[in-house]
Amino acid sequence: MPLRAICRDCLWSGDQCSARCPACDSRRVISHDQLADLTIAHLDCDAFYASVEKRDRPELRDRPVIVGGGRRGVAATCCYIARQYGVHSAMPMFKALKACPDAVVIKPDFTKYVAESKRIFDAIGRLTPLVQTLSLDEAWIDLSGTERLNGGPPALQLVQLQAWIEAETGLTVSIGLAANRFLAKIASELDKPRGFSVLGSEAAVLLGSKPVSILPGVGPVFSKTLRSDGYATIGDLAAADPRDLIKQYGESGLRLHDLANGRDARAVKPGHERKGMSAETTFNDDLTTAADLEAELWPLCEKLASKARRDGVSSRVIVLKLRRTDFRIITRRVSLAEPVQTARALFAAGRALMTPELGIPYRLIGVGMGEIAEAVDAPSSLFENAEARTLKTETAIDALRAKFGKDAVVAGRALKR
Repeated sequence: MPLRAICRDCLWSGDQCSARCPACDSRRVISHDQLADLTIAHLDCDAFYASVEKRDRPELRDRPVIVGGGRRGVAATCCYIARQYGVHSAMPMFKALKACPDAVVIKPDFTKYVAESKRIFDAIGRLTPLVQTLSLDEAWIDLSGTERLNGGPPALQLVQLQAWIEAETGLTVSIGLAANRFLAKIASELDKPRGFSVLGSEAAVLLGSKPVSILPGVGPVFSKTLRSDGYATIGDLAAADPRDLIKQYGESGLRLHDLANGRDARAVKPGHERKGMSAETTFNDDLTTAADLEAELWPLCEKLASKARRDGVSSRVIVLKLRRTDFRIITRRVSLAEPVQTARALFAAGRALMTPELGIPYRLIGVGMGEIAEAVDAPSSLFENAEARTLKTETAIDALRAKFGKDAVVAGRALKR
């Protein structure tokens, strides 16, 4: 029997598309003629950080919640109630609170978010090893060839997964199912929160009127260029001669034409390598002196180095980020002789990059590791270098903090902050 419909409440399935479930009368029915044939999914947790906080504090269920903080910080995320007031991720806090003055602001607790993310991704991993994580709350999933192993087609597996996540974690996710990564990502955005959308051969018609800015790789600058060249919508790109697009934009032109027509050859890559990782902070008051900036840089280096060690990665490329009071962003980078993963090495590199920029006020500082790779244990030697010795010390500190709390060991430099 061909599968064309599944009820997300009672798991009824049938061969006829239906707006209501004939078994339980629910409206939460997924109906699509290609439901049994699509295998690529995009899963996105709904307002993840804010949802975790609301779950743990039921009294906030009907309140607007913003996860972020600091008078000059930004909103990491917000719940859907806050979004109705115009609040969105990465919005400066003063603007977010102006838009929604009654919002409850909660400082992020990433230890808790990482733990919940692991529960969700462990469940996904039980279905297939082909999972490409994009962040703590988002991933692509390839369920090709899993029907016999998991007792049903991908659509049914995903419905069951969505129900399990909600029942076991108290959190909701939205899922998009399609033939490729691009369309699955688009589908997951169509019915949030707690949604499940399917995009098949009708995708080209649906996408035709959408702006080109939703295409992956098309940022604000490129989007403006495309519009000025007469390609304001995805339909404009789909109808264009690919030879003309290649002449104008090179290989990107062919990729744009493929995406606009719903084609995406990118495979789901499990364990997809991150290009970099970073940490940053916005100051309550502008800072100018080396001492003040270094006092803010050190805890960022500790935070980033600890995460690098926990994830088993290191990097030779260290990046410093500074934002001036006129919001101009300055970035500086250096390539070291050997990869590092200690706060001391990050701080030394960041401080050296900062020196030429001193003398004007800044409102933000950040430090990052670019081109990260799996850390390789150095061979034991009587003549260990400074990084190897420091790594032993900082790894021991990680263990003490994990057992006795983050304040169990405090660096002397941090006391100056």
